[in-house]
Amino acid sequence: MTEYIGRFAPSPTGLLHIGSLIGALASYLDAKANKGLWLVRIEDLDPPREMPGAASAILNSLQHHGMHWDGEVLWQSQRHIAYRQVIEQLLDTGQAFYCTCSRNDLQTHAGIYPGTCRGQQLQPNQKFAIRLQVDDKTVSFDDAIQGHFSQQLQQQVGDVVLQRKDGLFAYQLAVVVDDAYQGISHIVRGSDLLDSTARQAFLQQVLGFITPHYAHFPVITNQQGQKLSKQTLAEPLCAATAYDNVLKALAFLNQPPPPTHLHKRLEETIAWATAHWSPENISNTLGIAEAK
Repeated sequence: MTEYIGRFAPSPTGLLHIGSLIGALASYLDAKANKGLWLVRIEDLDPPREMPGAASAILNSLQHHGMHWDGEVLWQSQRHIAYRQVIEQLLDTGQAFYCTCSRNDLQTHAGIYPGTCRGQQLQPNQKFAIRLQVDDKTVSFDDAIQGHFSQQLQQQVGDVVLQRKDGLFAYQLAVVVDDAYQGISHIVRGSDLLDSTARQAFLQQVLGFITPHYAHFPVITNQQGQKLSKQTLAEPLCAATAYDNVLKALAFLNQPPPPTHLHKRLEETIAWATAHWSPENISNTLGIAEAK
């Protein structure tokens, strides 16, 4: 078995854009430079937000950009039984509880859950979420790019939602369960998820899972400082410009430019970038504006 298993886990709420390509390429190069596996997981947890056809378009786009995953694609929509089993385990041990609080209830606490429904172990006869009870302690980890990071979960986050009031499973639960299921050892992703990592590490500890190594690269933003996304009208990637897209992603990650004799030779450029992957060159800022 390989000692390194990485992954790219897009949500099919839109098509791949340069920001998501940067994430895919960074995780791919880090895995392959370390002789590891690179897995792809489609995080289709939220059907109302999904774009029809986006999942297959994302997979096609990855291949058009020279990134080919190992093994089968994992679909979170097929993992509901596993999520339910973990929630039932946490309810049985008293580490999770039913919560009937509304968003308005949280507004007076700056969005930080104050523990109002803690101890509620009987299923209410009204709409409810299910939360993980966090400890009054600081969770810390060393990020390969951002350095040491600490978060006092009870004071800065509050008890974490595992299942939403609409019945959908929460990202924080699914990502932890699936990373453990797939044996993920290293996670390379955008700095917009840095704030989520401590609560994921806490849930990993509660469930007895190994905490992966993390590396959070800066996200690419528009000129207004907003992360590029479907909501900020990021342009979808075009397969016809795949080579130029990869060069742009490499430049954003501050990687050495490939030699000129590889011009327009995508697969060879990806292989060269793998051999010359230098994660220490990546900026430890949280965001960098898109170059025009």
